[in-house]
Amino acid sequence: MLIISKLGGTNNFSSSWGRDTIADIITSIRNADMDRKVTVRIASTNITENIVKILLREGFIENVRKHQESNKYFLVLTLRHRRNRKGAYRTILNLKRISRPGLRIYSNYQRIPRILGGMGIVILSTSRGIMTDREARLERIGGEILCYIWGVLPGMKEQKWIHEGLITESLPNGMFRVRLDNENMILGYVSGKIRRSFIRILPGDRVKIEVSRYDSTKGRIIYRIRNKDSNN
Repeated sequence: MLIISKLGGTNNFSSSWGRDTIADIITSIRNADMDRKVTVRIASTNITENIVKILLREGFIENVRKHQESNKYFLVLTLRHRRNRKGAYRTILNLKRISRPGLRIYSNYQRIPRILGGMGIVILSTSRGIMTDREARLERIGGEILCYIWGVLPGMKEQKWIHEGLITESLPNGMFRVRLDNENMILGYVSGKIRRSFIRILPGDRVKIEVSRYDSTKGRIIYRIRNKDSNN
């Protein structure tokens, strides 16, 4: 069961001045990753330490150390990177804030979303503390969905899944709305061989669609499935 609450107020994640601590963490890490910085410094609080521990344990960051400056404590995060023939290659780390101070999102353990088929993680605030979606399912407890995290970690090769689905709507620029057999709705586009062969795709056609695990909202249509019933 997913519950959305529009009640305001403050908690451990937002100060009386209206700052969203978790959003600040996400923005700092995302900006550092986009700017190809090796380290990023964030304020040290109970919530930031708990989230950073999860990032470190799940392999999204390489190292963390606590630093004191003018009676204030900071966490210095070392972002992950790897070397290849072209030099340093940095992971693209994706973080998305879900529940916000003005719009709380809650879920029981049975309805916690699975990010990219389990390749990403959900961080929740529960009655037993901050934990990942996997831990919450094992503990059989729900909570407030704080954020989603996913990314291309060093050593990972991009993997793609092949799904079958039904074209429900034709959109401009060779785009289509596709309902997968698991009832998810995604955007599909044609390219490569199917475009070069001028294979016509129409609403009502069944297709095979290739979806990257890093973006499950769209995919490439690679095959139009022939309607076997038409041969009967």
